Amino acid sequence: MTVIRNSVLSSAKPSSPHQSRLRMVAPSDDSVNRVLERAFAPLHKRALGVAVGATVAMVVFAVTVFHIIARPIDIPIDLVSQYFYGYDTTWRGALIGVWWGFISGFVAGWFLAFLRNFMVATWIFVVRTKASLAQTQDFLDHI
Repeated sequence: MTVIRNSVLSSAKPSSPHQSRLRMVAPSDDSVNRVLERAFAPLHKRALGVAVGATVAMVVFAVTVFHIIARPIDIPIDLVSQYFYGYDTTWRGALIGVWWGFISGFVAGWFLAFLRNFMVATWIFVVRTKASLAQTQDFLDHI
């Protein structure tokens, strides 16, 4: 980064005594590219899948344990067995729910990361293509 003495930027007032001597200049194109690469970096599909899977597994386990202990009658937790084969509101069912919760959460997280990466890559491709075409639009006018 480039630094300029405060005498050049006399109109700018420092916000602290340490900033009175040096001021920052606008970042170069290289640093902007690095920031954009970090902002639009692809998500790690497996990591997001594991994180979402672990979260869903913990929620299914916690809800099942709550229903085993408190036994509320107005909440139909047994409907989860329509989606998770072998699930019921027992301790064994809680473990089966953890398994299916992790699997379904992993698939959902992986697919979400895949879709996000695909959409960002497509958007960047379109923006770069439009910029490239805009630069060469008047190509034949210079011949």
